[in-house]
Amino acid sequence: MRVEAAKEEIISEKAGAPPLARPARQFRMYYGWVMVLVAALAMVATFPGRTHGLGIITERLLKDPALGLTQVVYGRINLFATLAGALFCLGIGSLIDRFGVRALLTVVLLGLGASVLAMNAAAGALGLFVAVMFTRGFGQSALSVVSLTIVGKWFQRRLNWAMAVYTVLMGVGFTMAFVEAGKFAEADWRTVWGGIGVLLLVSAPLAWLVTRNSPESCGLALDGGSVPKHADRPAPDESGFTLSEALATPAFWVFALATSLFGLISSGVSLFNQSILAERGFPADTYYKAMAIGMSVGMVSNLGAGALMVRGSIARLTSAALVLLAGALVALTMLKTFQHVVWWTVVNAVAGGVITVVFFTVWGSLYGRRHLGKIQGAAQMLTVFASAAGPLLLAEGRERTGSYVAVLVGLAVVTALLGLVAWWVPLPARPIPGIVEEPRVAET
Repeated sequence: MRVEAAKEEIISEKAGAPPLARPARQFRMYYGWVMVLVAALAMVATFPGRTHGLGIITERLLKDPALGLTQVVYGRINLFATLAGALFCLGIGSLIDRFGVRALLTVVLLGLGASVLAMNAAAGALGLFVAVMFTRGFGQSALSVVSLTIVGKWFQRRLNWAMAVYTVLMGVGFTMAFVEAGKFAEADWRTVWGGIGVLLLVSAPLAWLVTRNSPESCGLALDGGSVPKHADRPAPDESGFTLSEALATPAFWVFALATSLFGLISSGVSLFNQSILAERGFPADTYYKAMAIGMSVGMVSNLGAGALMVRGSIARLTSAALVLLAGALVALTMLKTFQHVVWWTVVNAVAGGVITVVFFTVWGSLYGRRHLGKIQGAAQMLTVFASAAGPLLLAEGRERTGSYVAVLVGLAVVTALLGLVAWWVPLPARPIPGIVEEPRVAET
């Protein structure tokens, strides 16, 4: 980050603002909001590297004679490719902190596009495994970290609102991606994947043109404030915790485990939602109706979470969301009418919306911006591991007990206990300007 920022800022006094800084400085509103849009689009670009993205071509993959897959083989490929791809989270954080989000966004988009095209040309189980590993690594892992870090580099005092807007834009983007993918439901999967790969490659140079590393590198004040007239250089560089300092705080592990547990539950329940509802006696169309309701409520709850974090403790908001999620898991085992499904979907979406915004916001708020890439990379890696384990855990639970009830109730107990821990977890003692208040001050 320092190296890239220095390159952009080196300029003689007579020359004025650096060429890369001028568009951001001349933009009528704070350029950070443009970066929120860029970050949301970057997250949507992870689509082919996510379970939902792969899900749209799963049946076509299984029918492809060039691959020769069975459901069991494909399930193992997906599991181990996801676990291997999670390791991309580690290196990407250090690279972001060293070279900046602009360079990394461009490189990762190129890598993901090339990986999708390589998957498009894959033959056999081994070739598919390697390709899926790289799409997971560049998409679900690396590009997710870059996307989240972009917003964290441009906002701190208003980070909660920026992340709330980010999640809404991201939700709209993913919805549009599903709609567009649905138009090619009958097309050969290689045609679909080839088009996505080319689109990603084309987006890389566009990302380079629009993206900027930080407000300081453009001569702007963080959060869109005014720069003092006498200051002919950007404000001093960022401050914050190192990765080792962050890992040493209980708050990191509580928030990381909370969001990882949510990822585990979300991936498992989402993948087997239709089967879970069928176990309760509901027809297949109930699943699709529930999905539509959940996506709408989730986007609204993202904005609500942003508003609540202005006034409340992020730890206690997380605690409340986890307890709500635990209640939703128990309720899922007792649904009897369509109205019950609707209410369950609403409650589950509210809890999920809050936890999502917390995950996007908490790292920059508690630990500052200096090593944000590394810290978010470590947290993202945990969530990827958990997401990979979720479907396997639900499948194993059903196979051993004949029902999803036992594993859902067990997850509810663990979630509720973690929610209680989150209520009391101490926040980092070092004061970091932002939305999160010192816990002792809040109590008095």
